[in-house]
Amino acid sequence: MFNLKKKNFKDFDIILLLVTICLSVYGLVVLYSAYGGNLSAIKTQIFATILGFLIIGALCTIDLDVIKKPYMIMYAGMIIMLISTLFLGRGLDEWGARSWIYIGSFSFQPAEIAKIILIFCLAAFLDKYKYSINSIKTLVLTILFAGFPIFLILLQPDFGTSMVYLFFIAAMIFIVGISWKWIGILLAIGLVVGIILLTNLSGFRADRIENFLNPNRDTSGSNWQQQQGMIAIGSGMIGGRGYLNGSQSQYGYIPEKETDFIFSVLAEELGFVGSIIMLVLFTILILRLVLIAKTSNNTFISLLVTGIAGLIFIHVFENIGMTIGLMPVTGIPLPFFSNGGTFQLIILSCVGLALSSSMQKTQYDDGIVDNNRVSPLEVTMVRPSKRK
Repeated sequence: MFNLKKKNFKDFDIILLLVTICLSVYGLVVLYSAYGGNLSAIKTQIFATILGFLIIGALCTIDLDVIKKPYMIMYAGMIIMLISTLFLGRGLDEWGARSWIYIGSFSFQPAEIAKIILIFCLAAFLDKYKYSINSIKTLVLTILFAGFPIFLILLQPDFGTSMVYLFFIAAMIFIVGISWKWIGILLAIGLVVGIILLTNLSGFRADRIENFLNPNRDTSGSNWQQQQGMIAIGSGMIGGRGYLNGSQSQYGYIPEKETDFIFSVLAEELGFVGSIIMLVLFTILILRLVLIAKTSNNTFISLLVTGIAGLIFIHVFENIGMTIGLMPVTGIPLPFFSNGGTFQLIILSCVGLALSSSMQKTQYDDGIVDNNRVSPLEVTMVRPSKRK
């Protein structure tokens, strides 16, 4: 499992590591303010961050070609975990979804852990069937393989998290070389299913869609959160109101300011300048991930890092989008900033896998290269492989 001989430490992406450190520190600084300067409130997040960087160090020594082999066992474990959430999960009354499992005082969200597991397993699955991805049989298997976890999450029901899964899954399938014909068919099916789901929404989920379509609707009720978040963002202007001095954030006008709406805290107190700094850091991080995927000769690693890039991008886009009215409000956290030990560990573990991938870009375990069997991924993204 540990094989440093396969690692080329000259290719270690130091920029990715540095920007991850910057985002982690920045996130803790903003979270500290969201809790009104209460250090004890973010101790769990600090611990998760430290543990996450230790995990990064461990992952950088792991042979990814070896740990991908038992991916079906990992997949089965993920499915069991998601099924158990349907029976043991809590949070339906508080957050509208049975998403959390409690073990004593410790709690975690299986759907968050399943994100990184599914990205890893789907990358291994697509790597195995990359040359037949456009056959009906392989495509159906891929849809079932990737869709079953989404189905279980919809049963919780957690629609926001399901949309995150759909995005990074679509990115990975697109990169592996699916034909435009199938893309069109799948988009059409997805549109029909989406319309059916939207027309059958009820309760607070229906309110969120209606509030998105009509921002002035129910501003003192179901739309209060987004309205107060937007007021906070607007009041920050260029330089912000000052660290720990945001009136909306410090006086409790913004619900869930420590998690879903933490961007409102940042924008109010640090203003446009602070927001741009955060966006630049995220842009650098995502571009480094894309570069690792693009320059890898290992199809599995290209798919893995593409999934990670897609995961982080959709979280950032959706979280910021919902706070400024460009997207419906969902419970999607902002990576590195939103409070949540499980999610922090998942994101840092994703970065660890990407850093490990940056040092292991060559595929060793496929034997002799067959030049007549080149996947679309290898043609469009990956430089010619130099097998050893």
